[in-house]
Amino acid sequence: MLESPGHPASGPELDLERLTKSFGQAAVLDDLSITVPGGRFTVLLGGSGCGKTTCLRLIAGLEQPSAGRINIGGRDVTALPPSSRGVAMVFQSYALFPHLNVAENILFGLKARGVPRTERDRRLAHAVDLLGIRPLLTRKPGQISGGQQQRVALARACAFSPQVLLFDEPLSNLDAKLRADMRIELRELQHRLGVTSVYVTHDLEEALAMSDHIVVMRDGVIAQAGTPADIYDRPRNAFVADFVGSSNLVSGTLRPDLARDGLIALETQAGLIVHGDPCGRTVGAEPTFSIRTVHLSFSTERPPGEINVWPVRVHRCVFQGDFTQIHVAWGDRDLVIRSAAQQPINEQQAAWISADPRRCVLLEG
Repeated sequence: MLESPGHPASGPELDLERLTKSFGQAAVLDDLSITVPGGRFTVLLGGSGCGKTTCLRLIAGLEQPSAGRINIGGRDVTALPPSSRGVAMVFQSYALFPHLNVAENILFGLKARGVPRTERDRRLAHAVDLLGIRPLLTRKPGQISGGQQQRVALARACAFSPQVLLFDEPLSNLDAKLRADMRIELRELQHRLGVTSVYVTHDLEEALAMSDHIVVMRDGVIAQAGTPADIYDRPRNAFVADFVGSSNLVSGTLRPDLARDGLIALETQAGLIVHGDPCGRTVGAEPTFSIRTVHLSFSTERPPGEINVWPVRVHRCVFQGDFTQIHVAWGDRDLVIRSAAQQPINEQQAAWISADPRRCVLLEG
């Protein structure tokens, strides 16, 4: 990891201990505990109202928890004001002053904190070179593009030499192409700085592309936490399976007599047998497999294999450019397949689908 002047090669660990936040009678966060490894990029992923932005504001000191503690590098910062926490935040709206030029926007917070001029100038030079915005220094925010404004907001945050860098859906106002490019830039920037980072988003693709660690949130609690691969390949429950990539949820009755090679077998209401990976989990009273749409294969001819091969009938096809979304009748229910195959598919035609049993993941009850 490259070290930047004024920044450690690896930031401090951030610990959130049993955080609770209530507004009136409504609990937005409920006994939430998260450890963000030092120098790593952690994403809080969830839908609107799940508590992820409230969590970010608690870390920043913009809100106070109803209960719990916030530690940065082993130091309890729960009661400290935002300016004493070593934290910088990049907002969704960028929060740039329209009457100040780019340089003045970056320097504003440093001046307010009484940073000496020579040190301010050094930090300004480093931040603008880091973000590649030196040609913009004399322009006002209204004279630059959305992507450039985002870089200015990042430069302002970096100028503080923060121990922890917070991002509140900072790319949501950008168009799709620029958003994809900025993901790469942000990730590379975080790698260069080695700063502990927490990023809030509802965008799955963003979370998977940028993070070292993902915390999936729902209704103020953690639904699952782990690496991007863990979250995607081993969802723990139906909420995570559905939210983190499209999944087909298949429930059935356990058939111990059909178990093989470490796999378990479920029989659906229509009598179809599905073999899948228990992932070390205990089989519940109503066992359910998650099968991602990309893990189902579609063919007009019967594929080889003895297990997890089923006849279907095509209901509908939706062309999506790089792939086709195929809806099929499978027994007494519908399944969705995301197929990259370019073969012609006719609605109502008979076909076959198959699934690698190791990709059929048992969910917790």
